[in-house]
Amino acid sequence: MLTLFYFLVLEQLLQGLYNLWDGLVWLRLAQRRMGEHSGFYAPRVALICPVKGAEAGLEQNISALVSFDYPDYEIFFAMASADDPARKIIERVTAGSKHKINVVIAGRPKDCGEKVNNLTAAVEKAASAFDVYAFVDSDGRPGRHWLARLVAPLEDPNLGAVTAFRWLFRQTGGFWSALASAWNAPAATYLGEHARNFCWGGGTAVRRERFEQSRALEYWSGSVSDDFSLTHALRQCGLPILFVPECMVPTMFDCDAAGLFEFTNRQIIITRVYEPRLWALGGLAHALYCGAVLTGVGLFIRNMITGFSAIHILMLALAPPVLSMGRGVLRLAAIMELLPEWKTKLLAEGWIWTFLAALAPFLALWNTIMALFSRKIRWRGIRYELPSPGQTRILIR
Repeated sequence: MLTLFYFLVLEQLLQGLYNLWDGLVWLRLAQRRMGEHSGFYAPRVALICPVKGAEAGLEQNISALVSFDYPDYEIFFAMASADDPARKIIERVTAGSKHKINVVIAGRPKDCGEKVNNLTAAVEKAASAFDVYAFVDSDGRPGRHWLARLVAPLEDPNLGAVTAFRWLFRQTGGFWSALASAWNAPAATYLGEHARNFCWGGGTAVRRERFEQSRALEYWSGSVSDDFSLTHALRQCGLPILFVPECMVPTMFDCDAAGLFEFTNRQIIITRVYEPRLWALGGLAHALYCGAVLTGVGLFIRNMITGFSAIHILMLALAPPVLSMGRGVLRLAAIMELLPEWKTKLLAEGWIWTFLAALAPFLALWNTIMALFSRKIRWRGIRYELPSPGQTRILIR
């Protein structure tokens, strides 16, 4: 057991040091991108936002979408039902908007996710009247220059898409919301200047001709994941995806314990179905981390009971969490560069993305195990089963 522990710790120390170096690279990327001019490309944009329900903070989020410092865009709010309570909020908040507002009623989905069904209806409504489709989620609160920064890189016609990612902020406090934010943070730094980027549905822009060329609507057919399906469509055409960290989206999120496990399990089950290699590699990394820590703590307790000194074992067992927290510090420093208007809140709750970074892998390992045995998720009140990337079964509405 001791030999196994030393092996696990050595692997984790090497991995942790690499992660620190990678964190520095990501910090430099954030600083460089924030110091660069985004460009002047400003085509006609259809901003598409699926909505469902009167979620907390929706008014402020909608206000952000109608306030972009961008010359020519229309907003398409897509929902399943005309009776959705979000509709009245949208109509009230956007009443004085200088940009045209379109409300698209998609109807109930049959063999795909409700979000995908809403997005499909909105794209069909926008049709060929726009040069670029930009997708955003209703729980995000991007800044005024967000749309311009997201769209500008598409001046390069060889790009498939430009994408961002979310940074979760809790609204009303609570440990479970904090843990959700800590769990989500590492995914942001997975994206970077490489070929492994994926489209994130809450902040992606794509030229209309590239969207059509990649047959994205066909990939959406039968799917529950708009972002992974769009990613697969673009990859099949050999079209690269550019990550723009300067377009990080502040996202409001609160949950209790049940909501935390529903959210995190859903994300990992979807990843297993659509990106099984990424799911397996992530699961292995979390298993090695948790194995090193738990084995070390177990050996320390056993030696303490038998009267042997084992402080060195405890110190080695704590090394991976310390390195993980160090990566969290670098990640937090980068986000403060990218979201300067949120700096006060980031500093006030910095413990979430530093200290809780040491706990997040345990939750992620649990999610990985759950995804091994189940392909059922719950999303916005609807229960789905995901037999394959192109097949979705609606179990309970």
